[in-house]
Amino acid sequence: MSHIASMTKTNIIKARLILLILLFFPLSGFADYLGHEKANAFIDDVVSKHQFDKGELQSLFAKAEKKDSILEAISRPAEKRLEWSGYRKIFMTDDRIKRGKSFIETYQKDLMRAEQKFGVPIEIIAAIIGVETRYGSNKGSYRVIDALATLAFDYPPRSKFFTSELEQALLLSKEQGFDPLELKGSYAGAMGYGQFIPSSYRHYAVDFDGDGVVDILNNPVDAIGSVANYFAKHKWHTGEGVAFNLSSTDAAKHQKYISKKLKPAHTIGDLRASNIELPDQLKADIAAKLQPLLGESGDELWLTLHNFYVITRYNHSHLYAMAVFQLSEALSNTL
Repeated sequence: MSHIASMTKTNIIKARLILLILLFFPLSGFADYLGHEKANAFIDDVVSKHQFDKGELQSLFAKAEKKDSILEAISRPAEKRLEWSGYRKIFMTDDRIKRGKSFIETYQKDLMRAEQKFGVPIEIIAAIIGVETRYGSNKGSYRVIDALATLAFDYPPRSKFFTSELEQALLLSKEQGFDPLELKGSYAGAMGYGQFIPSSYRHYAVDFDGDGVVDILNNPVDAIGSVANYFAKHKWHTGEGVAFNLSSTDAAKHQKYISKKLKPAHTIGDLRASNIELPDQLKADIAAKLQPLLGESGDELWLTLHNFYVITRYNHSHLYAMAVFQLSEALSNTL
């Protein structure tokens, strides 16, 4: 009995020690970035470059948490694991189209003003916001600081990119007066109606309603202008078109004009010289490429133009660009 009592006493002491540890070091503290080697180097770097207060940054990263769910999400994005048939089902839904038409009706004057100023069609602007956040209904629930710290310090394949975005997030917060701990977004640190990463927020977001505040987080009018500005800055060609579904599906026959690279390397003239039947209205000098897709009914072959490539500047995926284009086509019936 004395042996059992001794074990019980020992266990009680251990339990009390664990309780004391938990009181002084909450569970979230075990996953923070205050003691992380890369985080410390990052803090020193931004303090040197941008004169941040080191103590404030140390306090911030003591509250930032590593999220395994973020690492899981970025390792299996839909753009890499799905064919077009499956990807299309995510975005081309009756609910999303209905929301899109309502969004256009509500903000038609702002969308028209954006089209006139930036040259980007109303339906493209609306489709981007629809694909990204379903018109603001799903803007992301991760803290941006957690997302960017996790990917900057614990995701080696894209550490350089997300370290830069983390720096941009700190600068953005300083400029806009944001609390870095309050910003919410996607698992990749994208924010607001149009899901701008911090560098895009700083470089392309605009005050489109003239209230003196650049707010794409909660202001759909600023989001509309900012999306349009983004595309204009990436050289959208007004009136040129985006993509055309070709009657031919024999991609193998035209392999010369098919590439995994997103930027078109040929012209309409090149394709016509190979006897590929194309829409008559397209000028010979327009940049173009062929894009095969696996749809619900089998193989599809698309002609994609420069503006299709511009959409991929938002998300580097031909599936993403096609989803935006087809949603825009569905929404164009509203106009």
